[in-house]
Amino acid sequence: MVCVTRKADLGRSAPGPVDRREAYGVAEISRNGTGNGHRRGIGRTKASSRYSALSLIRHGLTRGDWPRAWREHDVASSYDVVIVGGGVHGLATAYYLARNHGITNVAVVDKGYLGGGGSGRNTAILRSNYLTPEGVRFYDRSLELYRHLAADLNFNVMFSRRGHLTLAHNDSSLRTMRWRAEVNKCQGVDSEVIDPSQVKELVPYLDTSQSVRYPVLGALYHPPGGIIRHDAVVWGYARAADALGVHLHQRTEVTGIDVQAGRVTGVQTNRGPISAPIVVNCTAGWSTLISDMAGVRTPVQTFPLQAAVTEPVRPFLHAVVVSGTLHVYVSQTDRGELVFGASVDPFTSYSMRGSLEFVEGLAGHVLELMPSLSKMRLLRQWAGLCDMTPDYSPIMGETQVEGFYLDVGWGTYGFKAGPVSGEAMAEAVATRATPEIISAFGLDRFARGELVGEKGAAAVGH
Repeated sequence: MVCVTRKADLGRSAPGPVDRREAYGVAEISRNGTGNGHRRGIGRTKASSRYSALSLIRHGLTRGDWPRAWREHDVASSYDVVIVGGGVHGLATAYYLARNHGITNVAVVDKGYLGGGGSGRNTAILRSNYLTPEGVRFYDRSLELYRHLAADLNFNVMFSRRGHLTLAHNDSSLRTMRWRAEVNKCQGVDSEVIDPSQVKELVPYLDTSQSVRYPVLGALYHPPGGIIRHDAVVWGYARAADALGVHLHQRTEVTGIDVQAGRVTGVQTNRGPISAPIVVNCTAGWSTLISDMAGVRTPVQTFPLQAAVTEPVRPFLHAVVVSGTLHVYVSQTDRGELVFGASVDPFTSYSMRGSLEFVEGLAGHVLELMPSLSKMRLLRQWAGLCDMTPDYSPIMGETQVEGFYLDVGWGTYGFKAGPVSGEAMAEAVATRATPEIISAFGLDRFARGELVGEKGAAAVGH
């Protein structure tokens, strides 16, 4: 099935380490309580060639072809773990399973190409200034991993620390910003409320006058926030996972999940059946369809989320600007394009087409914030699918079906959590225990009524 992204069929140029050096691992079997084994190591796995200035010079002088980033494999009849969804969450889970826990007999399957769903359709904004202590700790860990991801994966993910501004246009919004700032500070996150003059200093082109319909009364300023290259994150995780022995299967659609006596035994795909004692649902947009195949019901609704990008101009916007009142956010890429987004569409749908109504409304709100952008031309628009939960927090961990794990319900904020989700889900699968950092996000919280309410920081927080 799918886990979200964009761009033409990158899968065709996909894959594989080419370096002739080989790393030899030691295979061992660790038994869990149910008698299922995980193979640690995988015997031989080829090490990926290292990207460096020296290798760039060498390839320039020899004019040799660069090795493929990851390989293509035949689908094996069985794996220790099958991960459904080839986006950042699925690939990160596979990578950390292999790197942190030595579980390399893993398959990542996606009905499209890697990063063909939400991982390539998002606006790639990173932050950790959420509202609940559980959310703040979780996303701050992800931001920490993102900061070191380029060195970890030996792949330039183009992380750019910009600072993140959430504008307050009325007294109630300002109170919420102060609340969030105090929660953030208690968790050690750099976040503070600043006044309109400080906002103007950070974003000179923002209209902070009092004569507008929605005057800026202040903002929650989060200096560590920024943007990243979403495709690079997907490619980096895919390349690193492949180098550790993980099998990446594109154009492999899951059509069914085999469950016997309350536990997972494998999956059915359009390329044949796969036997596996553990299946992890890392899809977005289609997460309920995959969960239903295993007989697991989730309180998730799928909404389109639209975004748009302008022609490139000289860099002038050096922060991410968000307005929940106006339902809009804007940032500028390294190429000079302005990226705009809004809240999810007000209806459930699997459509990923843009609409004229969205562009008209978005343009009007953007111009309320920055009137000087009126002459800029819009280049393109698109939509992604967002799985929304009642409390605007994800669903992570084990389910009532033994061996079936969920990493779903990511709404508009899933890309921010890619690294920490992969790290935590890998630990959950390897240890068969729920890591503390995701203990509040279990599926059973809805039955207990213990919701993790992030709507105040996630609705149009981006």
